[in-house]
Amino acid sequence: MPRQRFDAIDTLRGAAIVWMTAYHFCFDLNWFGWLREDFYRDPFWTWQRTAIVSLFLFSAGLGQAVAWEQRQGWPRFWKRWAQVAGCALLVTAGSWFMFPRSFIYFGVLHGIAVMLIVVRLSAGWGRWLWLAGALAILAKPMAEAAHAHWPALDFLNGRAWNWLGLISRKPVTEDYVPVLPWLGVMWWGMAAGQWLLARRRAWVERTLPRPTAPLAWLGRWSLSWYMVHQPVLIALVMGATALAR
Repeated sequence: MPRQRFDAIDTLRGAAIVWMTAYHFCFDLNWFGWLREDFYRDPFWTWQRTAIVSLFLFSAGLGQAVAWEQRQGWPRFWKRWAQVAGCALLVTAGSWFMFPRSFIYFGVLHGIAVMLIVVRLSAGWGRWLWLAGALAILAKPMAEAAHAHWPALDFLNGRAWNWLGLISRKPVTEDYVPVLPWLGVMWWGMAAGQWLLARRRAWVERTLPRPTAPLAWLGRWSLSWYMVHQPVLIALVMGATALAR
């Protein structure tokens, strides 16, 4: 079956890229003293982060629905997966250099690498993906309640286990996207993608207005942009800071 790209899905992913870039630019301005914001506790910023990650993972689920329909083989899947996993390791190395006390050991790319495998293996669940997604999202408050009743579960807060997301306190790290509850968002993306392709295919096949072309392009190169944008932004803000002194 010939592989087809859908501009609507690429554009949605591109919109997430633009939003993420703007968010990271503000974070960098704050880090170098141009802004005075609390990115870790202020709801204005924390909710934006939640929305951006959700949009990314939902788009990833949509993409996996397309790959499943087009019968993407495991060799092609593992090739793309290796790119994501390799970039995740680079993010860990780079963040350790900048934030040795709060480096990223299980951020968005690490989470995506694990979730892609789970979503691929469960792609045949059909409508049950909606229920699976809901249960994954509900795992977060359920885990918090379980910790309150059973203190022995505190070991789940350790780094060896907290990547699962069954925690009672957030670890100290610059980016944390555990499997639960975020797997639920990707499962819902897969479920939505399968529904759209089966029942509302015209919605994803439609030709979008010409001004959205840059967003579609960004969506097709999202991983490359993700890896490059922060070093470039940091260099620019660092240079501006040095010139302003």
